[in-house]
Amino acid sequence: MEKITQYLIQSTVHGSEVRAWEEDIMLPTYEIGKEEKNPIFLEKRVYQGSSGSVYPYPVVEKISDKKADKRYHALFIENEYIKVMILPELGGRIHMAYDKVKKRHFVYYNQVVKPALVGLTGPWISGGIEFNWPQHHRPSTFLPTDFLIEENADGSKTVWCNEVERMFRTKGMQGFTLYPGKAYIEIKVKIYNRTSFPQTFLWWANPAVVVNDHYHSVFPPDVNAVFDHGKRDVSSFPIATGVYYKQDYSAGVDISKYKNIPVPTSYMAIKSKYDFVGGYEEDAHGGLLHVADHHVSPGKKQWTWGNGDFGKAWDRNLTDEDGPYIELMTGMYTDNQPDFTWLQPYEEKSWVQYFMPYSEVGYVKNATKDALLNLEIKEGKARLVLYTTGVNSGVRIIVKAIKGTVLLDKTTQISPSEPFITTFAAEGLKEEEVCVEVRDKEGQILLSYQADKPEIKPVPDPAKAAKDPQDIASVEQLFLTGLHLEQYRHATYNPMDYYMEALRREPGDVRCNNAVGLLLMRKGQFAMAESYFRKAVETLTERNPNPYDGEPYYNWGWSCMMQQKWDEAYDAFFKSAWNAAWQDAAYYALAQLDTRKGKYESALDKIDRSLIRNWHNHKARQLKISILRKLGRKEEALALVAESLQIDRFNMGCRFEHYLLTRDVEVLEEMKKLMRGWAHGYIEYALDFAAAGLYEEALSLLECYVTGVTEVYPVVYYTMGYFHTCKGDESKALEYYQRAEKENHSYCFPNRIEEVLILQDAVRLNIHGAKAAYSLGNFWYANRQYDNAIACWEHSAAIEPTFPTVWRNLSLAYYNKRNDKQRALETLEKAYALDEHDSRILMELDQLYKRLGRPHTERLAFLEAHLSEVEQRDDLSIERITLYNQLGRYTEAKELIAARNFHPWEGGEGKITGQYVLCRIELAKIALSEKRYADALVLLDETNVYPFNLGEGKLANAEENDIWYYKGEALRGLGNEQQAIDCFIKATIGSSEPQQAFFYNDQQPDKIFYQGLAWRALGREDKACGCFNKLIKHGEKHLFDHCRIDYFAVSLPDLAIWEDDLDKRNRIHCNYVMGLGCLGLREMGKAIDFLDKVRELDINHQGGQIHRNLCAV
Repeated sequence: MEKITQYLIQSTVHGSEVRAWEEDIMLPTYEIGKEEKNPIFLEKRVYQGSSGSVYPYPVVEKISDKKADKRYHALFIENEYIKVMILPELGGRIHMAYDKVKKRHFVYYNQVVKPALVGLTGPWISGGIEFNWPQHHRPSTFLPTDFLIEENADGSKTVWCNEVERMFRTKGMQGFTLYPGKAYIEIKVKIYNRTSFPQTFLWWANPAVVVNDHYHSVFPPDVNAVFDHGKRDVSSFPIATGVYYKQDYSAGVDISKYKNIPVPTSYMAIKSKYDFVGGYEEDAHGGLLHVADHHVSPGKKQWTWGNGDFGKAWDRNLTDEDGPYIELMTGMYTDNQPDFTWLQPYEEKSWVQYFMPYSEVGYVKNATKDALLNLEIKEGKARLVLYTTGVNSGVRIIVKAIKGTVLLDKTTQISPSEPFITTFAAEGLKEEEVCVEVRDKEGQILLSYQADKPEIKPVPDPAKAAKDPQDIASVEQLFLTGLHLEQYRHATYNPMDYYMEALRREPGDVRCNNAVGLLLMRKGQFAMAESYFRKAVETLTERNPNPYDGEPYYNWGWSCMMQQKWDEAYDAFFKSAWNAAWQDAAYYALAQLDTRKGKYESALDKIDRSLIRNWHNHKARQLKISILRKLGRKEEALALVAESLQIDRFNMGCRFEHYLLTRDVEVLEEMKKLMRGWAHGYIEYALDFAAAGLYEEALSLLECYVTGVTEVYPVVYYTMGYFHTCKGDESKALEYYQRAEKENHSYCFPNRIEEVLILQDAVRLNIHGAKAAYSLGNFWYANRQYDNAIACWEHSAAIEPTFPTVWRNLSLAYYNKRNDKQRALETLEKAYALDEHDSRILMELDQLYKRLGRPHTERLAFLEAHLSEVEQRDDLSIERITLYNQLGRYTEAKELIAARNFHPWEGGEGKITGQYVLCRIELAKIALSEKRYADALVLLDETNVYPFNLGEGKLANAEENDIWYYKGEALRGLGNEQQAIDCFIKATIGSSEPQQAFFYNDQQPDKIFYQGLAWRALGREDKACGCFNKLIKHGEKHLFDHCRIDYFAVSLPDLAIWEDDLDKRNRIHCNYVMGLGCLGLREMGKAIDFLDKVRELDINHQGGQIHRNLCAV
C-alpha cells in the first residue's frame, strides 16, 4: 500500500498551474456482498435520528474478509499547494486531500477501501470527505455518480459530480475547484428539487481527520454549548460538566480533545456568528479548516467512535493500518441531525464552501477563505499567528488596544508556506481589549478579530418530544407538529395522525386539508388527494375568491393533471398563478398543458413567465427549448441550450434537446457517457418530456438506454408501453408490457408517482402481467397503502405462483398489517420452498418461527439443514449460536463464535458479544458448581477483552455486575478472600434504577440483580434486599404501561421484519424484573411464577431462561 500512496501524492504540476485529469488507479479493497434482491420495507427503523427506510434502494448486508486490489476510475485535481483525488464510483467523495506544503494528508487518507455496515443501505467507508444529502448518511454513499471536468477561464479547474437520488428525486451536484496560487478546495453545491412536491433535505459535508492524544477540535470561540442528535441532550463546551452520552464529565472535562472522549459521541454547536470550524494536531502543527457563510452554514459537528476499546474495534473494522479518526462535519442549511430544510417545487439552493489545510495557528479565533488567525494573551505577553491561503505580499497587521494604543503595526509577506508568528507586550490587557486587523496591500481588510467579553451564557434546554395528537390543544399546533414530523422524516410518529385530528376538530382547516392532500399525492392516491385540495380551496374562498395563498389551487391542479383531467388542471393552475409565490410552478404546469395541446405560442408565453420567476428551473429550460424547436426557432433553442448547460452541465433534458436540434451523434454520445447507462436517470428525464405530451421524444430517449445495455430495467419497458398508451396505440403498449414481464425483476422497486399510472395501465392491458402487479404492490406497500399492495401481490401470485418474492411480500403484509400469523407462515414457507438458496428469506422465516415460539431444537435443526445459506449471513450465524446457548450447548457455541469474523451494524452492537459473554458465564457457573474455581476464573477472564473477530469492542464503563460477581465467587472458592471482596465491590457499582433495555448501551435489568447478590456476598443484606425490592417495585409499577419507541431515538438499525408488540415486550420485561427480585429475596414460588410467565410470553428470552434455571439451584 505504501507504493500506491507514494504514487498518489507525487506532484504532477509545475509552478502555479492547475491540472485536472481522469486516471484509473488500483486500491486495496474489501468487496461487499450482492445487493438484496428482495424489497426491504423498514417502516420503523431509526437512522441518524430520522427514518431509516431504504426503499427504493436495495440493501447490502455482507462485507468480505478478503482484500484484493481493485480498479477505480479516479478524478484528480492539483495545484502547487494541494492534490485532491475524487472517486465518483463511491458517491463522488473526496478520497484524498494532500497538503504539499506540510507533506501531510490534511484529510484522513484511508489507504484501503474497507466498508463496514454503517451506511443507510449498508456499506460505508471512513476517510476523505463524504457529501451527505438528502439525508445523513447519503443513501448512495457507496454508489456511482455522474462526473465531468471543467476548465475555467481564470486558469482554475473544476471536477463536477452529480446525481438524481431515487428516494425524493432531488438532484445534487458538487463542483470541486482548485485555483492557481490558492491553498483551498472550493466546493460549489447546487441542490435542485425536480418534483412538484415540496421536498426536504440536509447537507452535511463529512471530512475525517487523523486523531491522537494531541488532537483537538477547533470550534468558534462563541460556542459555549453543544447538542446531541435531535437536540435531545445538551452539554456545555468545551468543558463538559455533566453526564453526556452516559459518560460522567462532572469533574470538568475538555471534550474538544479526542483523548478525553472514551465513548461514541456526537456533538453539534449551538448558533455561532463565525464562519469556520476545524481541527488541529499539536504534534504535527497542522490542521483542517472549513469556511462558509454561517448564515447558510450553521452546522458544526464532531463525531468520534471514542478513544476506548469500543472505538478501536470500529477503527479496525474500517481500516487496516491508518488508525483512529474523527469526523468534523459541516452542515449547510442545517445545524443538527436530523434538521431538514424545505425545497419548494423546482427550487434550487446553492452555496459555496471551502476546505483548507493550515499550519502553526492552533486554535483559530477567526477565519475567512483567505486568512486565519489566533491571538492568545498570557501573563502580559501576546502571541499572534496568521496564515493565508495564498501568497500575500505587503500585508499590514495592526493590533490596537481598545483605548487606541497601537501594540503592533507591521507590514510583511505571508503565504501557506510562511505563516506569520510574532509576540508583543500586552501588559494588563485581556483578549477582549485587543483588536486585530489584517489588510492586503490595497488596504482591503482580509481579516479582523476582537474577542467577545467573557460572560455567562445560557445553555439551551434539550428539545421536547411531540405530544400525542389528542393531547395537543390547538389546530395550529397539530398542523405544526405534523409538519415538523414530515420535515424531519420522523421514523415512528405519523404526521397524518396530527392532520386528521385537526380535521376532526375543524374539517375545513386549509393547511391541514392541503397537507393531507400532499401526503396522499406522495402515496399515489390522486383522486383522494383532490378531495382534500378541493376542501382547502372551498374554505379559502368562502369570503374571498382571490385568496392570499395559491398553494391549494396549485396542488388541486396537480392532482387533476395526474388523473388526466386536463381542463380542470388548467383552470386550477391558472388561479394559483394569481399568487406570486406559485407563479413559477404554475406557469410551468400551464406551459406543459399548452404543449400537450400543441398550443406552442401560448406555451412559450407561459414558460417565459415561469422562468422570470425562477431562472434556475432546469426542467422549465428544457421545456422552453422543446417549445422553440416545435416552433422552428432553432437558433434561439440552441442558444438556450448553451446558456442552460453553463448553469447545469448535467441537464440531460437540454443535452437531449441539443441532439434533437442538431442530430449530431457526438452530442448524443456525450450525453450517453454522462448518463452511464443508469436506467433511473433515463426514466427521470423521459418523464419530463412526457409530462408535456412529448411522447416521441420521451420514447427516443428511453430507446437510447435500451440499445446501450444488455439487461433492461423492466420499468423502462413499462414506461415505454405507457407512453404508447398515451399516444393511443394500445397494441404497441401491450407489446412493451409483455417485453417488460420477461426482464429480471430483481431490484424492481418503483418509487415515482408516475409509475403508479404506468403500472396500473400495464396491469389493465396485460392480463398475464404478474410482474407489473408485483411491482405496483411494492410501490403501494412502501407508501403504506397496504390493502392496495396486498391486492396487487395476490393478483400477481394468482397469475405466476412460482415467483418466490411475491409470496414473501405477502407474508410480511399478512403478519404485520392483518395480524394473520398462520397465513403469513404459509406464504413465507412457500416462498422459501420456491428458492431455498435465498438466505434472506431463510433469515426471515427463522425470525418468524422465533416470533411464533417454535421450539429451539426445531429451529436449530431447520437452520442446520440449510447450513450453507446460514453461513452466508451474520444474523443467521448469530441465531444459530444463540440456539446452542439456549439449549445449553455452550462449548459448541463458544467454538462457533471463534470460527467466524462478524460485521455488526453501527448502533446494533451487542448481539454477538452478548452470546460470547453468555456462554463463558454459563460455563463458568458449571465450573463453580463443580468446584473448579480456577477454570471458572479463566472463562470469566476471557470476557475482559473481546477478540477481534467479533468486530466489537467493550464500551467504557460497561455494566458487568454478573461477571464481577461470579469472579468474586470463584476467587472466594480459591481462598483469595480480599480479591473476592474487591470483585464483589465492583459488582455493586452502577445504576440501581431498573429500565427496559432498547439500545446496545442500555443497562440490562439483571445487572441490578447481581448488584444485590454482590451486596449479599459482602454481608450487606439490607443493600441486597434494596436492590431486589427495587426490581419488584419497578415491575409492579410499569406492568400495564403503554410503550412506544423513544421519540428521540437516534439509531435502531435492526432491519426489523416482523411488527413488534412493545406492550407485550414491556410485560415480559416487568415479569422478568419481578422474577429477579423474588429470586433475590429467595421467594422461589413467586420467582418461578414470574419467570414461567416470561417463558410463556417469549420462549427466546435468554435472561428469563437462565434465571429460571437458578430457581432450581
